[in-house]
Amino acid sequence: MDGVFWLFIVVVMAIIEIITLGLTTIWFAAGALVAFIASIMGANLVVQIVLFVAVSVVLMAVTRPLAVRFLNKGREATNAESLIGRQAVVKQEIDNLNARGMVSVNGQEWTARASEDKIIPQGATVEIMEISGVKLLVKENAQ
Repeated sequence: MDGVFWLFIVVVMAIIEIITLGLTTIWFAAGALVAFIASIMGANLVVQIVLFVAVSVVLMAVTRPLAVRFLNKGREATNAESLIGRQAVVKQEIDNLNARGMVSVNGQEWTARASEDKIIPQGATVEIMEISGVKLLVKENAQ
């Protein structure tokens, strides 16, 4: 009966992996497969569970970083991520204390806040340091 359970887990994990394509359950499917083989060879339930957990954790720890690096090779940054490091022009004075400021980058206007606590005048050129929610955190370029 243990073997049927592990085989069921293998199938369920494989189906979830196929549906998500996110490398989320493949390691558990492999662990369940090893536990299934152990159950066929007559190992008791404790050994099967230990093998399932150990194989799943080891495979995840060893192969996931490699798989993620391989799958993300050539990945393009999203629109928002691609703004970091770019230059923008201040369209409305940036004043963190009064919660105002607007910049233009690539023809789009964004709400902006200064990464350093200072007022940045309209017309200044700034560098986008990071994105926080829907606001750009910017730093004034040295004049």
